Amino acid sequence: MAASDTEGAQQQIDEIEALSSIYGDDWCVVDEDEKIYCIKISDCLDQPKWTLCLQVILPPGYPTAEPPIYQLNAPWLRGQDYTKLANSLEEIYVQNLGESILYLWVEKIRDVLVEKAQSSDQEPDIKNTTEEVDEDDGDDFLLDYQPIQEDQIKMLNYMTSESREDEELPPIHHGNPITDRRSTFQAHLTPVVTTRQVKRVLEKLYENKKIASATHNIYAYRIYCEDKQTFLQDCEDDGETAAGGRLLHLMQILNVHNVLVVVSRWYGGILLGPDRFKHINNCARNVLVE
Repeated sequence: MAASDTEGAQQQIDEIEALSSIYGDDWCVVDEDEKIYCIKISDCLDQPKWTLCLQVILPPGYPTAEPPIYQLNAPWLRGQDYTKLANSLEEIYVQNLGESILYLWVEKIRDVLVEKAQSSDQEPDIKNTTEEVDEDDGDDFLLDYQPIQEDQIKMLNYMTSESREDEELPPIHHGNPITDRRSTFQAHLTPVVTTRQVKRVLEKLYENKKIASATHNIYAYRIYCEDKQTFLQDCEDDGETAAGGRLLHLMQILNVHNVLVVVSRWYGGILLGPDRFKHINNCARNVLVE
């Protein structure tokens, strides 16, 4: 091992020890061998409402020659918020080339959260913002798999009359989970005929602590409006860029309507690359086609 590599490895060890002692329980070792860590950061107020999970992978060349590989997870963090924060982290790296920067990153994120908490009365999304990355995922968080019966398939394309009580919570069906390299994906499907039902179903799903703690809950819905002969449709990436749009596209190809599909992903600490989109679509397709 070259001297610079040895020096870099020692710097990593020193930095991890320091972070562990500074942040205590908020700092978590996901995989020691693969150098994957995560930290839960909050706005530091008495009752924190803005929280975010920063996951980092330290490559062999960090900090001397390579930046950490990172992922920011929070249900409210998307679009402009995400880009702005990512740019700030990039800037800190460039200004401190060759130095250990994780502490600077964590404190920068905390500043952003505090500013967000102080500058607006806005609340984060209804989804619970605690995202734990657990060393031992186990299967205990998976919901009971309920195969869809034939009469339930008919409900997918079922259009109710306007007079029907739209407050009624439709049945929620949980698909078979797919696990790959410790990441687990599971689809949930519900027949819906109004956007109000979509909102109620999402609220109901997020009441389940395991679903609420998923790294991403991607969803898409399509509702056919008979009077206008048009589709009411929308999707949500929840931090997994382009995943919601791909899910909606799948639903268009399969020509399903009056249905909401949510795909939960629990991240296991190993990056899957494009395979994650394959798994999201596969478990959605399975629950739709069953």
